[in-house]
Amino acid sequence: MIRLLLADDENLIRSALAALLSLEDDLEVVAQAASASEALAMARLHRPEVAVLDLQMPSLPGTTTGGIGVVEALREDLPECAALIVTGHGRPGHLKHALAAGARGFLPKTVSAQVLADVIRTVHTGGRYVDPELAAEAISSGDSPLTAREADVLELAADGAPIEEIARRAALSPGTVRNYLSSAAGKLGTTNRHEAVRVARTHGWI
Repeated sequence: MIRLLLADDENLIRSALAALLSLEDDLEVVAQAASASEALAMARLHRPEVAVLDLQMPSLPGTTTGGIGVVEALREDLPECAALIVTGHGRPGHLKHALAAGARGFLPKTVSAQVLADVIRTVHTGGRYVDPELAAEAISSGDSPLTAREADVLELAADGAPIEEIARRAALSPGTVRNYLSSAAGKLGTTNRHEAVRVARTHGWI
């Protein structure tokens, strides 16, 4: 029996997924979570063998992407648990980030429950699975031109926060924040941070 953790902030989707997967003879949902913090707590408590994580659920403090933050934490805290990312927003940059973090699978929420069950079995036995269409998009899109710090600061600027607030949250000086935002906008071929955020999000770079 493969012990599963399901983490998704949309309760209806998570509950339906749990019900469908529980119909499989070799799968058992031992824990559910609605946020990255809850997912990590449930993983530590129940020690699942496979974690099925929503990409966009509420993030861990200090991280920018919910599911990927959990993948990184699980790699340290529970390395025997294989992590699988499911998403309704499959951007090429997200795929690359997830795989770099240690995810063993990455697939869209549009797949059938049977495909998901098969992928769970694949990653449980040490294999990997990446949705072919998302993989093709990732290959064709190229790598992000942003440094990790530029991406972090741009992510903090996404909600329209003033420079001083971004500086406080990033533990940087306002001048340094302006430099990072200017550099990011220049690399993305945009004239301001709002356009830079839009371009970076379209490609999944933040």
